[in-house]
Amino acid sequence: MNNTTYGFIGLGLIGGSIARAIKENEPSSKIIAYTPHKETVDTAHAEGIIDTPLYEIGADFSDCDYIFLCAPVECNNDNIQKLLPFLNKKTTLTDIGSVKNGIHEKIKELGLEDQFIGGHPMAGTERIGFNNSKSSLLQNAYYILTKTNITDEDRLKRYYDLVKTIGAIPLVVEYKQHDYITAAISHVPHVISASLVNLVKDNDSEDELMKTIAAGGFKDITRISSSSPVMWQQICTTNSANISDLLSKYIDSLYDIKLAIDEKDNEKLFEFFSKAREYRESFITTSSGPIQKVYEITVEIDDHPGRLAKVATLLSDNEINIKNIGIVHNREYERGTLRIELHDKEGLDKANSVLKSNGYNIYL
Repeated sequence: MNNTTYGFIGLGLIGGSIARAIKENEPSSKIIAYTPHKETVDTAHAEGIIDTPLYEIGADFSDCDYIFLCAPVECNNDNIQKLLPFLNKKTTLTDIGSVKNGIHEKIKELGLEDQFIGGHPMAGTERIGFNNSKSSLLQNAYYILTKTNITDEDRLKRYYDLVKTIGAIPLVVEYKQHDYITAAISHVPHVISASLVNLVKDNDSEDELMKTIAAGGFKDITRISSSSPVMWQQICTTNSANISDLLSKYIDSLYDIKLAIDEKDNEKLFEFFSKAREYRESFITTSSGPIQKVYEITVEIDDHPGRLAKVATLLSDNEINIKNIGIVHNREYERGTLRIELHDKEGLDKANSVLKSNGYNIYL
């Protein structure tokens, strides 16, 4: 029986997903939560995700083995101050922020380095809030842990094991290095995504023809622009030095490729796209982590009622387990109209054979 008590301050998309994953994997554990929005904790309680809804930060948190700080970045420091009178030495204090320098400095200032371990689940969607949280959000996602100079190794090991229990992949990283890495792979891409959306908005015609025909490629690389503007405003101000440094390097690289385009330098253009393709493909062939190899085919089907169900039934009758299936609504880069994802190569090969033998055009 698990007698661990978990406390949450803030319960949005990520905090809610962590709470759901804990309750799913440790059903006998106790979860308490506070958020300024009463309806959020009441909803979480009604759904059985938390055991005790709280309406203030107080003595209830003294019994916690873990406390997750899941409020916006600028609120966490205030919440730590409110927690101080009730913080038990046994408690592992952690956060979920994507910027670590500021909170580590605050923890050092308050003398809490022996019980703080930073946390950053590298998962999310463009949607926000507890209502969009789900336990599966953390599956196979990297969950970065940032320790202090005096973090107890046994405490770190317990947190590390907890992360594995909820289905994520723990990775211990020095917090300053963490902020530079996340600036490169998360923060700068969000800035670039937003700038691309604004580029189209500012240069579109009155009839919004660009917006109308914006297709798969554009939508894929700008999807993250639907994220919370407030959150990204805060990230840009709390990790400004790293973001600015990497943006300068990105601007230099854009200028270089602009010159190659202006000069029609075929060799340099080919090298630019070739290097990017080769490096991006190396992500997919890795054996672990959030970017896994996908076993996927697309199938040509007519736009008539029952066609999708016919394909699904055909695969089911041949005992082929479908992981995901859906219509391709945009054909910019797709030759097939029905996308089917299988669990493994064996399923992919069998589906390919069955569908081809039944007269379907298949694209791997």
